[in-house]
Amino acid sequence: MAFADTFKALSDPARREILQLLKNGRMSAGEIGSHFHMTGATVSYHLKILKKADLIWETKEKNFIYYDLNTSVVEELLLWLKDLKGDESHDEKI
Repeated sequence: MAFADTFKALSDPARREILQLLKNGRMSAGEIGSHFHMTGATVSYHLKILKKADLIWETKEKNFIYYDLNTSVVEELLLWLKDLKGDESHDEKI
């Protein structure tokens, strides 16, 4: 995982909101865009950044593209952050 891409993707509030929407299940770009006051091109840009960071996946079905949350990258990031924080039991002894 490229942490730089992940943190860049997570740095924008609109992209974080897209991830929040996708935690409830897959959505099309149009469905995602209906939650924002931005152009379709801007929504596509945000989706591209999230895809580059592997935070979302896309599935093409006929004339639609659906997006899903990639929880494995989120889990990997959480494990890294937990490791960075250190062992809590060790911290309590100090």
